[in-house]
Amino acid sequence: MRKIDLTGKIAIVTGAGAGLGREHALLLARLGAKVVVNDLGSDLNGRGGSASAAQKVVDEIIAMGGQAVANGASVTDFEAVQQMVADTVARWGRVDILINNAGILRDKSFAKMEMEDFRTVVEVHLMGAVHCTKAVWETMRQQGWGRIVMTTSSSGLYGNFGQANYGAAKMALVGLMQTLSLEGEKYGIRVNCLAPTAGTRMLDGLMPQDKLDALSPAAVSPAIGALVTEDAPTRMVLCAGAGSFEAAHITLTRGIHLGTGEQVVHELAARLPEVAERDAETVPRSGAAQGDLELKNAGFAPATLDAIAA
Repeated sequence: MRKIDLTGKIAIVTGAGAGLGREHALLLARLGAKVVVNDLGSDLNGRGGSASAAQKVVDEIIAMGGQAVANGASVTDFEAVQQMVADTVARWGRVDILINNAGILRDKSFAKMEMEDFRTVVEVHLMGAVHCTKAVWETMRQQGWGRIVMTTSSSGLYGNFGQANYGAAKMALVGLMQTLSLEGEKYGIRVNCLAPTAGTRMLDGLMPQDKLDALSPAAVSPAIGALVTEDAPTRMVLCAGAGSFEAAHITLTRGIHLGTGEQVVHELAARLPEVAERDAETVPRSGAAQGDLELKNAGFAPATLDAIAA
């Protein structure tokens, strides 16, 4: 078994002052990468700020013989993120790995949720990842190598009561990953998602302590290592928790062809279970595959929409 060696690679990890981000940063440093430990130092709800959390992780990395620097930029501030990347390139010459981990929670049922809390969560999780990814994208394109990991969630993939804002933002990151993996492919940029289950401060008080202990953030971080290697996959949603690892897929069923006409709406309603039948479902290479399948089912030649989508 070949061991992962990230010597010479430069990594940026956002939200790395505690929990999952801290473990990701420590793991990447142990594997040989130089690490920018980014953390605003805010509380769980995204309020306040302190540079001490990021610096503490930097001190841990340096104590074990690694190289790291702290950065306190908010991922919601694009100019600050651009400066973080510029400083990293000035210091170490490149950026190879970006782990979009920063996030907050403002849970409440949708009926009781304030729109400001919805917007803020989307701004941190989705736009924060967009800002950081945009800031490193051209550097990775020019150097012909890059590894980007978005942090999605089962709340986005499958839903979770009281987390409409969080779930919407997290599922949006999957869509971002799907497209960027296609656009980055010829430049050696591989983009994936991690869906972690971890006993971080986001789960404090929600389950017994023995289960929280089993869901240690350290048990998730090996997934990060696997997604940033030389032969890493791309367009993968890798789930991880308590030492277990799974893959989530967005699939397309074979479907049925009903044509057009006034009766189609009634027949479709009656045959929806047939539409949802998962026998022979596929994982499309791109969104154009849906149109290709539909045209094929209608009797046209397939593989006609990829060029249009491009």
